[in-house]
Amino acid sequence: MARCGNRLLLAAAVLFLGISGAAAEDAQVNTIQDIFRHLRTCWKPPPPAKARSIDITVVVSFNRSGNILGHPRITYESAEASDNDRLQYRIAVMEALQRCTPMPFTDAMAGAAAGRPFAIQFRNRKTSPPTQERPA
Repeated sequence: MARCGNRLLLAAAVLFLGISGAAAEDAQVNTIQDIFRHLRTCWKPPPPAKARSIDITVVVSFNRSGNILGHPRITYESAEASDNDRLQYRIAVMEALQRCTPMPFTDAMAGAAAGRPFAIQFRNRKTSPPTQERPA
């Protein structure tokens, strides 16, 4: 049971990384936060013309060498998502995982992460521009 909870945690983290950043791509992964940062660099949500923005969570495990262990499993998708939205986001998640593996684990992280499930949340929410306060 604890093993499944750990996988969900990792998967949620991967999906949460929805923003890309090239700096983490070459860095070694030494912490759980690094896993999420690394995955964020690989996430490319579908363009708005292909699918509406949704949240999606995948559970994934890695082996010591940083490759995906078993099959990633989608555990959550926004309720309002259409079948097309779900398909497009599932494809985008799997492509992100392919781009980011093998995960460049340090020796210590390889031992700590191997076989543990991670729940990773991918989000593609548009944020509204900050409001500007007017002087009274």
